[in-house]
Order: sequence, then structure tokens, then C-alpha cells
Amino acid sequence: MFNFFIQLILICLLVFTPLVFGAVELWAFSLMELGILLIIVLWAIQLLLRPALRRVQDSPEPHMVQGELKTNHGSLRIPKLKLNTHNSKLSTIFIFLFLLLVLFQMAPLPAEIVKFLSPQTYALRFELSPLSFELSTSNFSISFVPFLTKVEFFKWLTLSGFFLFLLSWKYFDQRAIRKLILVVLCVGVFESLYGMFEFFSGHKHILHLKMDHLISSVTGTFINRNAFAGYLLMVIPLSMGYLFSREPHQMGRSMGWRLRLSSLDGKSLLIAFGIVLMILSLLFSASRMGIASLLLSFSLISLLFRNPEGGKRLSRPSILILGLAVLWAGWIGLDAVISRFFTSSEDFKSRWMVWVNTFQIIKDYPLFGTGLGTLVQVFPMYRSFHIRGLVTHAENDFLQLIAEVGLLGIGLLGILFFYLFYRGVSGIRSLSFRDPKRHIGMGGIVGILALMFHSLVERNIQIPANAFLYAFIWALVLRAGHAEKGSNSTKPGGYQVKETK
Repeated sequence: MFNFFIQLILICLLVFTPLVFGAVELWAFSLMELGILLIIVLWAIQLLLRPALRRVQDSPEPHMVQGELKTNHGSLRIPKLKLNTHNSKLSTIFIFLFLLLVLFQMAPLPAEIVKFLSPQTYALRFELSPLSFELSTSNFSISFVPFLTKVEFFKWLTLSGFFLFLLSWKYFDQRAIRKLILVVLCVGVFESLYGMFEFFSGHKHILHLKMDHLISSVTGTFINRNAFAGYLLMVIPLSMGYLFSREPHQMGRSMGWRLRLSSLDGKSLLIAFGIVLMILSLLFSASRMGIASLLLSFSLISLLFRNPEGGKRLSRPSILILGLAVLWAGWIGLDAVISRFFTSSEDFKSRWMVWVNTFQIIKDYPLFGTGLGTLVQVFPMYRSFHIRGLVTHAENDFLQLIAEVGLLGIGLLGILFFYLFYRGVSGIRSLSFRDPKRHIGMGGIVGILALMFHSLVERNIQIPANAFLYAFIWALVLRAGHAEKGSNSTKPGGYQVKETK
């Protein structure tokens, strides 16, 4: 019962977060946080009740002998899932240290300590305080706006708890993973179809909002085209991995392409068509870095998904899927998309000015930063160019994180990223090429890399829907790369079959 409700809430979150404008509104990501909290509470109750459940389950079953299910044709061994506690423990340590750093940013400290740790923070408060003579005797925090840091802290705390929960939840197995990937695929296809309908029909609404002045490309239910592109950059490679892990595809590797095409079932063809639709919508989002990241991800997919037994250098199915999407987009017309690439120099110039000013913030607050989530308040004091409105982000997730949490914070996150990447890749490489989990894991890794590449000139982690899917894919990669030891043959269902005479 607990697992059913946990999976139900998880599915609802996977559907809800992208549909409500990417969950950027306060009420939307507050509901996301409450959903994650409810999942963790149900899991904690399940852990507390586990001893009582074990006593009930210890009663012998008539057909179960030492973990093997006796059948007429043999015995079906159900392997016990061993949790990857090494990943979970070290990840918890790095995440805990980062969250502790953010708490330290919000903590009220004596003025002399702040002056020693962050001299520019002390100087700035001295200039802005109407009672500067009392500043030396007061307490204040390193964060320039503690309330904004608190909002971001709870967002990072819930997403970190969600990630660690998925690493430790033993029912997050291959069967559940495949079901949840299918949910993500359906949401991505819906976003693509909805966005293309609103754009090409001229209706130009995002849900109930009329957005004639903002919709100049396909955006799905996201307000920003680049946030929409970032979401699809994770969904498309993951869906490719799911497609390659399908059993008909695995059985047809030794066949010719005609036999392989005829052996595909209707579900595989629908998945491939859905991927083509998502590629098409990403192209018509006119996100230049999104399109570049898409080409990079398919270059990696064509290399990683190739069959080493066939001697092929590239994966032909992945090239075929990308080619069909590009041809379809060219038939519709790519003039508006291509024209945006001719204006890239002007946009790069404006981004470069934002980066230069962000570098100045990093120079003044190198160790602890200005406080997580405070760039929008600090940046106007460093802005050296004229712009209508506010600069809400640094057009680069990494630069913004350095400015907000300093070199200490980005150092902790960098170590965590490379450690998880090493553990994920090494786990996937240990799997057999015919193991479906290998393709799912590789698809997740490619999606993570594509999002990181896209984040060089955009914001993605700041969009709650993208951050939620990002944490989900990281946990999926680490769990997919955790193979059971001693397995000889594995089928897509996740069971090991032992033949008996």
C-alpha cells in the first residue's frame, strides 16, 4: 500500500512539475516540495513498520524454497536487491556539507566575523545602513537577502532528500524505473504536441494565459523556450535509452535491417514516433544552444549505442530517428529557426556583458558568495549596461552558483557531480551490452551531459521542473548501473532464470 501511494505521488510530480509553467511560481514549487515531503514521510512510516511486516512474511509459502519459485519448466530465482549504500553515504556527506554552507550564509554573525570572512559584505552593509555607527555592534548574515536564501535552501533541501530517497528506496527497481520513464516520455510528447499546436495554430496560449507577445516559437507549457529545450534535452536521450532497451530491439541485433524493422512491435514504433515529435518541437523552439546540445547528445548516442558485435562505428537507428525529424522540420520550414542563428552575435554580446558583471561579483565575494538566490538583488549594483527590466539570472548556471555560494559551494557541488558521474559511468560499463539497463543508464548520462552543456549559456537548475527531473535521472542512472552480482542472463523484466533439468 505504501509503495503504491509513493509511486502514485511520484507519477503526479513527474506530470505536474512541467505542466504548470515549469513550476516556477511560488505555489507550484511549494506543492512540489510538499509532494516530496509526503513521499519521504510515507517511506519513513514504511521503514518503521518493516519489522512487523517481516514477521508476517517469514511464514513459509508452499511453493517458495530458499528464494526460488518452482515452476514446471524450472525455477525462477528472484534476486535480492542490494542497495548501493556507498553511493548514498558519500552523496549524503557532500550534500549535507553544501546545505550546511547555505545555512551558514543565513546565520546571524557578529560584524567582526563577517568582516573577516566576507569583507565586501561588511563594506556593502556599511554603505547601505542608515546607522553605520551601530553596524560594528550588530549581527547580520553573509547572505545579502536571507529570505531569498531561505526559499532556495528549502528547494535544494527537498530535491536533495528526493534524490537520496530514490537511492535508498529498494522498490525503485527496473520495473518501476521503466514505468516512470514511460510517464516522462508521455509528458514530453504531450508538451511537444501542445507547444506545436499553440504555435502553428496561432492560438498562442500557455494554458489559460494569452501570450501573443511572448510566444515566437514552440515552448510547451513553459514560459521560456530555453527552459522547455532544457527539459526535452533530458527526456529525449532517456527515451532513446528506453527504446533501445526494448526486448524486440535486443532480440533483433543479429538480424538485417529489414528483419529488425519487421520485428518491432507497435509500442516500439510509437516510442520512436514520440521521440521524433520531441526532436521536432525542440527544433521549432528555436533555442540555439538547445539545438546545439541536441546535436551533441545524438553524437554521443550514436557512438554509445552502437553494436560492438556488428563492427558498426555508429548507431544507425539513432541517426535514422534524428534524420527523420530534421527532414520533417525542413518540410514544414526552418527559416525562422535558421534566422535566429544569424542574430547569435548580438545575443552573445549581451550575455558577455552579464558574465563580465557576474565575474565582478565573484571577485568581490569569492569564498562564500552573496547568498543562494540573491543574484537578482545584488546584480543591479554591478550592472554596467542599460537594460529594460531586471537581470534575474546570469545566463549561466555555473557562474550564478559561484556568485551566490562562492568557491566553497561550487567546489562541493563539483566534487559531488564528478563523483556521481564516475560511479554512474563505471556502473554502466560493468553491464553487458545486451543488458537493457545499460541503455537506460547511458540515455540518462547523455541527458545529464546535454543539460550541463546547455546550462553554459542558460539557466536550467533554477527551473524547478528541470531540477526535479535532473535529480530523478541522476538516481535512475546510479540505480540502473547497479547490477546484481552472479547473474548469468538477464531479461528486460529484471529476473534471472536458472534452467533445471
